[in-house]
Amino acid sequence: MPIRENIAANLRRLCKDHASVSAVCRELRINRTQFERYLQGQTVPNKATAKLICDYFHIDEAELYQDHGGSAAGVPGLPAVSESLFKQLIRPPSPSIAGGTYFTYFSIPGRADLLVRSVTFVRRDAELVTFRRVTGWSERRGSTWARARGNHYGVAIARLNWIYFSGVNRRQTGEPSLISVQWAPISEPVLTGKAMLLTESGPAFVSVIMRQEVSNISPRHAIRMAHVISLDDPDVDQLVVSLTRDGVR
Repeated sequence: MPIRENIAANLRRLCKDHASVSAVCRELRINRTQFERYLQGQTVPNKATAKLICDYFHIDEAELYQDHGGSAAGVPGLPAVSESLFKQLIRPPSPSIAGGTYFTYFSIPGRADLLVRSVTFVRRDAELVTFRRVTGWSERRGSTWARARGNHYGVAIARLNWIYFSGVNRRQTGEPSLISVQWAPISEPVLTGKAMLLTESGPAFVSVIMRQEVSNISPRHAIRMAHVISLDDPDVDQLVVSLTRDGVR
């Protein structure tokens, strides 16, 4: 098979694990029309663009050019042992969570007055539940600004009445994250639990609250809301404020 056809097949396979081709193009900062030419096998990326694509998908450059042949029916990008583990990971039961947009609130160690609000897009495809979680904020520290951005993709699984969101940051840092939540014993449908996140000082365990957004907010607007918030802000979800202050996290 010609190299350009190998690249096209591999890119189509890799893009299936993402929200959309448009999202991939935005994050790679590659023109959508040009990327479609790669997907259709009409042309091949130059050396610099190929490296950018490989870094984004966390693959070796050889894998981009490789003819996978009959292996396409397996799990994209995974060798046999990893594929077996992946199948065990996503085996039933499926998480009892609807697809949609969820705001996810993380506590900040040492700052009881603040939360980090991120947005999680949950997608159900039959029994498979996948997600994308976006976080972005900036904070002034003396004369400098600290910035952190998260763009985690992963799967959600259910075990022993807990829902686990296991993902990896698609940004350059590539760090993993794990959120464990369950439905809170209150009348409102809200998930509470703990999260393991990577911070500047190392892994940290924080409290987390997830609540579905049902006002048909646009994804772009939701992402703009993904930043540090104050519990004193009257526009913040008051149920989240109440749960945080009551220690039900």
